[in-house]
Amino acid sequence: MPESPDKLFDICFNFTHSSFRHDEAEVLGRAVATGVDTMMVTGSAIGESRECLALAQRYPEHLWASAGVHPHHAREWDESSADAIRELATNPKVVAVGECGLDYNRNFSTPEQQRYAFEKQLEIAAELRLPAFMHERDAHDDFLRILEGWRNDLPAAVIHCFTGEEEQLEAYLALDLHVGVTGWICDERRGHHLHEFVDRIPADRLMIETDAPYLLPRDLSPKPRDRRNEPAYLPHIRDTVARLRNVSPSTLAAQTRQTAMSFFGLAD
Repeated sequence: MPESPDKLFDICFNFTHSSFRHDEAEVLGRAVATGVDTMMVTGSAIGESRECLALAQRYPEHLWASAGVHPHHAREWDESSADAIRELATNPKVVAVGECGLDYNRNFSTPEQQRYAFEKQLEIAAELRLPAFMHERDAHDDFLRILEGWRNDLPAAVIHCFTGEEEQLEAYLALDLHVGVTGWICDERRGHHLHEFVDRIPADRLMIETDAPYLLPRDLSPKPRDRRNEPAYLPHIRDTVARLRNVSPSTLAAQTRQTAMSFFGLAD
């Protein structure tokens, strides 16, 4: 009989995306067949966070959920948002606050709105003793300044989809952050710089993710016709990161899975 694949944890799966509605079960089946048996369904708005929980309840064996407001949606934040996150977090399938943070790349919400919603969500994470699941793009200085004020009150925090420079990584590690690495590292045009220092992330703070349906690994072959990323491709990211860290794929799988399980307070 063939060996069972290594178990993997995909810490960011945007399963509420409309592209998954026609083949939910098949997507999960392919993921599990490749060893990706645990996935975090990430909330980016209040309504979407409710959908995340519904999906985690529909597929409880493999899915967990976060609840939060992405910086793109920060303009939608009001006091009812905080109450909604607190209510969602009463369900044991919701194990993190976010995706929260700052994104000055496109400013769908103003920087002021983003900073306000980010701080409010860090406050909730600290209050509920839940890890913060965070996003940052082109906003490193403000992000760091805000986070420094809250870090000691947070049980844990991850900067997901890290694509920054080594100096930024060192600043995040100095704050004891976990770091999520995506298929961006497989992109020889934009992500090659990560090759030089991905081995600087301590094993007990490194996690891997697809960010599906986004960020299909550029060097994946063959590529799906629809260009949709999905958790079944996480082993490809594992292999790339393992090679760059000079460890076996099985070792990296075990390390990143255990780190993620511990980060989200889950029992294996």
